[in-house]
Amino acid sequence: MLKHFRVPGRLAVKLEELGVSITVVLRKAGLPRDLFQQTRVLVSTGELFALWRAIDQVSSDPLIGVKLGVETKTERFHPMAIAALSTENLVTASEHMARYKKLTAPEEILVELDEEEFTVGFRWLLAVDDEPSSLTDYCFSWMRSLARHGSGTAVNPLRAEYVQQRSNLRQIERSLGCDIVVGAPRNVIVFRAADATKPFVTRNAELLDLLAPQFEEQLRQYKEEDSFLELVRRTIQDKLTGHRPSIDAISRALHMGPRTLQRRLQDSGSSFSARLGRSTSPDGTVLPQQFSVGAERGCLSSGL
Repeated sequence: MLKHFRVPGRLAVKLEELGVSITVVLRKAGLPRDLFQQTRVLVSTGELFALWRAIDQVSSDPLIGVKLGVETKTERFHPMAIAALSTENLVTASEHMARYKKLTAPEEILVELDEEEFTVGFRWLLAVDDEPSSLTDYCFSWMRSLARHGSGTAVNPLRAEYVQQRSNLRQIERSLGCDIVVGAPRNVIVFRAADATKPFVTRNAELLDLLAPQFEEQLRQYKEEDSFLELVRRTIQDKLTGHRPSIDAISRALHMGPRTLQRRLQDSGSSFSARLGRSTSPDGTVLPQQFSVGAERGCLSSGL
């Protein structure tokens, strides 16, 4: 199972559009300042949750997750979402995303269809803490955007179910356009089966066939990138003995030259400073291994 999420660069753009400072968010989350400047923004589950908690704190907007999940223009959708929009309906689109999401990130998209309802849930496979409420809102809002864009109608969910209590229930109800249930066994968004099986006006079988080989190639790259980044992370952790290890020390441990190490990290959308930064605190203090931000602790557009 892969251990990293790829965060869409579009998230940074939307945060800026909503007046949320990227610099402050990254600092509060304890993430590298140049995170969104990297070719591929890869984070662990713990880092993803820290990012969304920071977004929630910095924005001070109780509906920030819902707003970030709203998308209306096809060109702003992630390629995986564009492929999903090319399928038959919301059910097949969700099943399409569920297959690739499970293969490219430590996350599962759970779907269930019966005669009356279609339920979509998100499971974070390496999480040890509850997911941030703004991230849940984002996922739900993004699913509604997908349903609306695909069906060509202003469809709303039937209801949204939350595990945790929410202080702004009425605001969420108005924003998502559906009933809200709290104290549920899991976080899920529920659509009417009739809406979920309504044919997509964006259906494009030819485009779907064209994109399929690209997804398979992207999947292969994800696996290679994730395994290499994990190897570098573990090596840095092994070398943390009260001081910051140099790139020469890490490259020697990996039996490659410093330039080769830096090039391979760049090919994976990262850098040595970014990898090292995730093993130290914001002030440069070395973190013990068990408290490393990059440790394996367990997200739409997604992708999500």
